[in-house]
Amino acid sequence: MNEKSNAQAPDVSARLTMFGYSKLMRCMPSKDRILTVFSVMWRLIVAAFAIGFAQVASAQTTTTYVNGTDGTINGSTTCAAPLVRNFVVSGTSFTVADVDLGFFATHTWRGDIRITLESPDGTRVQLVDGDANSTSGDHLNVLLDDAHGTTVNTDSATGDHDTTAPPPFDNDFSPNAPLSAFNGVASAGTWRLEICDIFTGSDDGIFRHAELYLTSAPPYADLSLTKNVSAAPYVNGNAVSYTLRVTNAPSSPLGATGVQVSDVLPAGFDFDNASGDGLYDDVTGVWTVGNVPVGTFREIVINGTVDATSGATVTNVAEIIASSVPDIDSTVNNGNASEDDYATASFTVSGTRVAGTPPNLNAFCSATDQILFDWQGRPWTNATNNDFTQIGIGSINYDLTTDTAFVAGSPAINSTNTGGVGAGEQGLFVNLNNNLQTDEATIVMTLPTAVPGMQFTVFDIDFGNNSFADKLTVTGSFDGTPVTPTLTNGIANYVVGNIAIGDAGSGSASADGNVVVTFLAPVDTVTIKYGNHTTAPTNPGNQFMTIADVNHCGPETNLSVTKVSSIVGGANAKALPDATVRYCILVNNSGSATATSVVATDNIPSDLTYTPGTIRSGTSCGTATTIEDDNNVDNSGDEDDPFGASITGSTLTMTAASLGPADNMAITFEATIN
Repeated sequence: MNEKSNAQAPDVSARLTMFGYSKLMRCMPSKDRILTVFSVMWRLIVAAFAIGFAQVASAQTTTTYVNGTDGTINGSTTCAAPLVRNFVVSGTSFTVADVDLGFFATHTWRGDIRITLESPDGTRVQLVDGDANSTSGDHLNVLLDDAHGTTVNTDSATGDHDTTAPPPFDNDFSPNAPLSAFNGVASAGTWRLEICDIFTGSDDGIFRHAELYLTSAPPYADLSLTKNVSAAPYVNGNAVSYTLRVTNAPSSPLGATGVQVSDVLPAGFDFDNASGDGLYDDVTGVWTVGNVPVGTFREIVINGTVDATSGATVTNVAEIIASSVPDIDSTVNNGNASEDDYATASFTVSGTRVAGTPPNLNAFCSATDQILFDWQGRPWTNATNNDFTQIGIGSINYDLTTDTAFVAGSPAINSTNTGGVGAGEQGLFVNLNNNLQTDEATIVMTLPTAVPGMQFTVFDIDFGNNSFADKLTVTGSFDGTPVTPTLTNGIANYVVGNIAIGDAGSGSASADGNVVVTFLAPVDTVTIKYGNHTTAPTNPGNQFMTIADVNHCGPETNLSVTKVSSIVGGANAKALPDATVRYCILVNNSGSATATSVVATDNIPSDLTYTPGTIRSGTSCGTATTIEDDNNVDNSGDEDDPFGASITGSTLTMTAASLGPADNMAITFEATIN
């Protein structure tokens, strides 16, 4: 049969539907008759809608194609010589976004029926496999739709389907294989429906009616993304580049604007520059592509250097995250790696592995300013949380958590791992029995005050064949802001950014598994995660490591002061005699230690006259609203809430009992120009 938009098809379809309706009405209650009339009329309205708009490719519509020519299903209807019923889709072709199929046949053993649908481009899907052994119910009257949760032939094995001619169809099911395989194909041409009997020895039937529902795709572009990495050698310090290309296929009906790609550069790649179409922001990782017309592409090259040790695999992931129009075969920014708007590129750093050379903490702070936290002889008294007094800074807290149980005797301070330092070297020993590859322990080191720099070694980060593959991740923070350390590899591990991964064996007394962690910026919290890399088996089993002595720079303050002024009275105010000037003095501590008994003074010049009662304090120029006693309002003395300010003669004095790391003291006042 032709589609319903053909001149003759609507009348035939209507007659078939009304014939089924008239038989049904004779045996139905009045309420059910009303509902059935509504269902029939709704189907006719949908068909009429399809007649008028089937050719409009710019709107998303569903068109119904009907074949109601009876055909025998019997011993000669084998799957090698099936009964074939076609749906001819003519007119302007559109891209298919969704396919559903309604099917009705009478049969004395429903499980014998197998149904296959083939699109004009040759895509074939076996929608109903058949179940000749256990599905013995009569007749098959179903609407097949991927969206339904129940699979065809999983309803009552012995229950019969209705013999009333559809629509509507008696049962809604999902097919045995998804109809979504047809999404994206062109509609025009002959859609072939094959019906066969998988048990030809007995039980026959008759094909009665089928409807093919094709939903057109909305206006779209067909965007795809590719990413390539430049050729080897990939050696630490060598130049390397990524080439990204966004293509809009020649078959796309629309060009795309507002296209953006996310490409957050991975650890192990040090960004240098980017050149090509659009703009790339290496901080956000967003490539603003812009306009991509039909049949064209946009391309950018991101240049940098290899910043990982030998054996490290560096993987770069990119995805289209924005477009003015939808994509026919992918969804922007959904993280689905199987779609063509998602691309990856990897390289493995080559070269012979040698132990790296860690940064020299002496070049950051002098040896006389460094303080060593030595584990030797310290007791680990509580199970997973302990405080240790450290000269120069106070009490350091170590807190341990784990996804799995610690092995008996761990955590502890002992000399199980010595890292080649010496037989008696002690450290914080952590021993796990990981049941899952994702299990890990977390050690959080919290300092009472920030230190300008820190360095320590973790022993025994290595690999056991068919067992563990150690993965060490270290992060830091200062006043809540993340701080990234430098990790230096040993012989038995490689480093990518702040992650070290074991890939060779190392004895507990060997330095081969050592990883040196260095912070060359202020830090007050250090988080160490110890678990497994993806090269470990599902159940990695027992593994352990040791955190060795911690060397850190002594805390220090770094006070700075700035002074700004503005003329009171708005943007057009001028610095003329009798004008009022508002001043703000801001004292900042950018150091890692708390400054105490802070005093700052400001001498007001003779061409200004201080305005009594105008001193205010706060933590910034904009929030300095706390009134300070300047000894001209009353004689009660200066406040300390938490800052103080007073004026004697022409000298303004500001005080703070303490200014912690990253803290500010702001004092404002007004004066008149003489």
